[in-house]
Amino acid sequence: MAYQGYNPYGGYGQPPQNQVSPEIQNFFSQVDKDRSGKINSIELQQALINGKGQQFSDQACNLMISMFDADRSGTIDVYEFEKLFNYINQWLSCFKAYDRDSSGAIEEAELAQALSQMGFRFSPQFVQFLIGVNDPNRREIAVDQFIVLCIKIQRFTDAFRQRDTQQQGIISIGFEDFLGIALACTN
Repeated sequence: MAYQGYNPYGGYGQPPQNQVSPEIQNFFSQVDKDRSGKINSIELQQALINGKGQQFSDQACNLMISMFDADRSGTIDVYEFEKLFNYINQWLSCFKAYDRDSSGAIEEAELAQALSQMGFRFSPQFVQFLIGVNDPNRREIAVDQFIVLCIKIQRFTDAFRQRDTQQQGIISIGFEDFLGIALACTN
């Protein structure tokens, strides 16, 4: 048997295959305020700031934790956090690409362009509605609202496509099925 030497990731032998980068480990440690080895949505919320200098919403943090929480514990470990970290950075890049004036928020025209380039063909009135649902007073959406909005639109689109077997853009749906979709897509 060959001597493989000591490694800091678990004694002797090879380091684990799914090792996270030191950068991710460091950021995870900073976010994990209670030192539990897990991050909950409150800890995540305290770490994330949107372009307007505000913490991400409860809804955004709960949604993102639930998306990466493999064991459904309501928390994520460092490996799940790495996936979430990469996911958030992808959304940030997308958001910055559409926030052309670098205001930290996406206004109506920017949102319409973003949704169009994502393949959605919404009327100007519907884009106004989407912004109004997210921010009735300011008429713009911050990055956390943008992430939640896009995730919800994608979830509803996927559910719609499953039922639109003829690909006509029209479905008939029972009330319970509708409620099931609405509840599943918004959590």
